[in-house]
Amino acid sequence: MDKKLGVYICSGCSIGDSLDTESLVKVATSEGKAAACRVHPFLCCEEGVHLIRKDLEDETVNAVTIAACSPRVKTEAFSFDPSMVLERVNLREHVVWCQPPNNEDTQMMAEDYLRMGIAKAQRMEGLEPVSDTISKKLLVVGGGITGLTAALESADAGYEVILVEREDTLGGYVAGVKSRFPGHPPYAETLHEGIQDKIDAVQYHPKIQVLTSARIEKIDGQPGMFDVEIEVGGSIINDRAGAILQATGWKPYDPSKLGHLGYGTSPDVITNIEFEEMAGKGRIFRPSDGKPVESVLFIQCAGSRDKAHLPYCSSVCCMTTLKQAGYIREQNPDAKIYVVYKDIRTPGQYEKYYKAAQEDPLTFFTKGEVVSVEKKSPIELAATVADTLLGGDIEIKADLVVLAAGMVPNSADGESIRALEDAELKARTSDSEKQRAEAAKKAKELQCHKGTEILNLTYRQGPDLPALRYGFPDSHFVCFPYETRRTAIYTAGAVRAPMDSTHAMEDALGATMKSIQSMELAAQGQAVHPRAGDMSFPDFFLQRCTQCKRCTEECPFGSLDEDEKGTPKPNPYRCRRCGVCLGACPERIISFKNYSVDMIASMIKSIDMPDEEEEKPRILVFMCENDAYPALDIAGLRRLKYDASVRVIPLRCLGSMNIVWIADALSGGFDGILLIGCKFGDDYQCHFVKGSELADRRMENVKETLQRLQLESERLKLTQLAINESEKLVALINEFADQIREIGPNPYKDM
Repeated sequence: MDKKLGVYICSGCSIGDSLDTESLVKVATSEGKAAACRVHPFLCCEEGVHLIRKDLEDETVNAVTIAACSPRVKTEAFSFDPSMVLERVNLREHVVWCQPPNNEDTQMMAEDYLRMGIAKAQRMEGLEPVSDTISKKLLVVGGGITGLTAALESADAGYEVILVEREDTLGGYVAGVKSRFPGHPPYAETLHEGIQDKIDAVQYHPKIQVLTSARIEKIDGQPGMFDVEIEVGGSIINDRAGAILQATGWKPYDPSKLGHLGYGTSPDVITNIEFEEMAGKGRIFRPSDGKPVESVLFIQCAGSRDKAHLPYCSSVCCMTTLKQAGYIREQNPDAKIYVVYKDIRTPGQYEKYYKAAQEDPLTFFTKGEVVSVEKKSPIELAATVADTLLGGDIEIKADLVVLAAGMVPNSADGESIRALEDAELKARTSDSEKQRAEAAKKAKELQCHKGTEILNLTYRQGPDLPALRYGFPDSHFVCFPYETRRTAIYTAGAVRAPMDSTHAMEDALGATMKSIQSMELAAQGQAVHPRAGDMSFPDFFLQRCTQCKRCTEECPFGSLDEDEKGTPKPNPYRCRRCGVCLGACPERIISFKNYSVDMIASMIKSIDMPDEEEEKPRILVFMCENDAYPALDIAGLRRLKYDASVRVIPLRCLGSMNIVWIADALSGGFDGILLIGCKFGDDYQCHFVKGSELADRRMENVKETLQRLQLESERLKLTQLAINESEKLVALINEFADQIREIGPNPYKDM
């Protein structure tokens, strides 16, 4: 079908007052060859939208370019059949709200943006609905409090569930504790009811298949079509799941590494887990001789918040100690209880429980660092405490020492965590480029953490979720707490972050909702995040593939496997539509129907390039649509003014930038190129995990392009920006524009 493009220009929101709309119509009809071009004073209203729909129904047009407000707003108003081409041009936030009205440069900017939108629309294709049969069965891995909650919530919502538990009983750690933290007002007493009711509800639910003493042998496929192989009692069960929720919990930090605190040197030094087991059996005693306990020392952060062990807070240790101190007081009202802490952390309503514990006159709390625990006699231990509030060292004697050991996710072990963090640190800070590359390769290998397989995925990037900071398989701690780097595989509970059972149940609710959402969207062929609702998929023209493996290696989400020759094997439902593969491919064989190398190249070439004599520089800005583009929208909302020489092209991710665009722009006469992506590092994260870092790495190839064209390196700049830095963005644009004017025109401008 021949494409008949309709261009619809809104004159509201100051657009008509600031621009010559008739001139825009001329650009659309004369240059863009639009089949129809209409101007409306309020295009997003019912009448304006009806105008567009009528042209579509009458078959006057079959593709639409809307020149109005930001594509980030009015998405419901301008919602049409996805099989129809739709491109939006931002005349409001990016032109009239940030440039002086009725100005030559403002008009030129608006006309260029319209040309760019038309050029892209002319090369776009409509999206097609998927026809694959998608499973909506949820696989829950782990039968503790988190997994039980997730299974019940999903089943009660009408979805089938397979619950896999490696032990022969359900309940996990919570099933074995004597009591749980306070769960209702006045938050002064622990809860003694267990989770048996929840276990019974799961076992008898008609939509839940419970497999205990089970192990996942293999998971193949992709979201909506995960083929799962489970070993149960020597036999294999095969099933298909739509999404996976990993709730495999935690394990205590290895106490054998805490020899300086007496563990292993005296049987009377135990962990909080061992103490809980002892209390659960009924009697608290000294392990060395079985006699009643008269004095107990609780050492907080035993291996936690310590660079030599676990650098993070394990969240539950302080509450566990307060609870266990209560066990001792129940059995021996006269026992002496000492608690040495770095900080007591009892968030939310738990603070009331801490306050109640402080009222016990025989419980002594002191801030300090336990330097050592030594045996003073067969029945007495002595701990040396430094950095106390009193200013000096003190000695505390007790006949039982309890170490508040930290929580380690069951997705990794402590040694792997430390090795991974060391490698990532070297990859960021080493002076030598070779050392950085070697450290980055080592970190990538450690993220696969072979040896701790739980899911046994057949992904080329490893059998499990990658172990990230501190070993937790998180993906994006800023925006998407349940997401992992494997699409439709979610984590919840203590495997995701240290948390208690109450918070783990809440966590299960969020992860369950995301799992259900991913299955429903997969059935419609849509992405979950951050391009929620995106129905495009990458297309590979494999006849030209050179098996360089860049796409398979750089994909942040394991979307691509490969055959023995290195040819990529796409799994489209794993794709999050970031386009990193598109940017990685040197042969440019990867494209989306609404995003491709050719489309962006056509947008660049459509921009009107003034002659050198006009002294109007042109600066091309490739801008990440997740942070930088919204920041520029915010600048428009705030009416912040910036240099009119810039022309912005939003990219799905800066990692999708193909260097051919830079070569095209520079050889086409652009005076400068600015690349703006998400911030990356420990305190922030790219929405597509590592897009900004990949773009930064590819700058070496870009520098070669500049040298080949014999252009100044200052004509190109890459930077990162957060969504809330609109003022910084405007200053950055203006500063770069001033710098380009000092350098002078691009010598290729008039060629």
